[in-house]
Amino acid sequence: MRVFIIGFMCSGKSAVGRELAKLTGRRFTDIDRAIEQKIGPLLPWIQKNGEAAFRVEEAIVLAELLQEEDVLVACGGGTPMASDNMDRMLAAGHVVFLEVDKSVLVERAKRVGGDRPLLFGLKDAALEARISELLEVREPVYRRAHWHVSAMGTPREAALKIAELAGW
Repeated sequence: MRVFIIGFMCSGKSAVGRELAKLTGRRFTDIDRAIEQKIGPLLPWIQKNGEAAFRVEEAIVLAELLQEEDVLVACGGGTPMASDNMDRMLAAGHVVFLEVDKSVLVERAKRVGGDRPLLFGLKDAALEARISELLEVREPVYRRAHWHVSAMGTPREAALKIAELAGW
């Protein structure tokens, strides 16, 4: 079974995916880390080549993952937004939307700071405004997911809920 974990940046997709892999023994891939293995550190690469070029690389890695039979994938926050990625994930496996309150996303983004390309260099009101803007555009697409799981607790709690939904 393929499971694609989606959600806004800082929603805990990677942490939940790693925890789910521990619980189930399934292989876990973080799509951003897979892309980094091909092109190097994301932030400087995106700053040099642009987001559109990054989305091409992301689509290539996603296509490879869509060929695997039993994999857990933490997608980048923009993965479902690009091209027909969301349709392909919905058709190929189960898509899980990790739901997190906006205030929590803002606090998490403040902690991890500038490592998120679309939030790089933003602070305080500008950071919150950008997150609001991205949420407005992305949330309707995220809501198309098969399953919606709260990520307001621990990664283990979210992973246990996903495992239950998947019948594992």
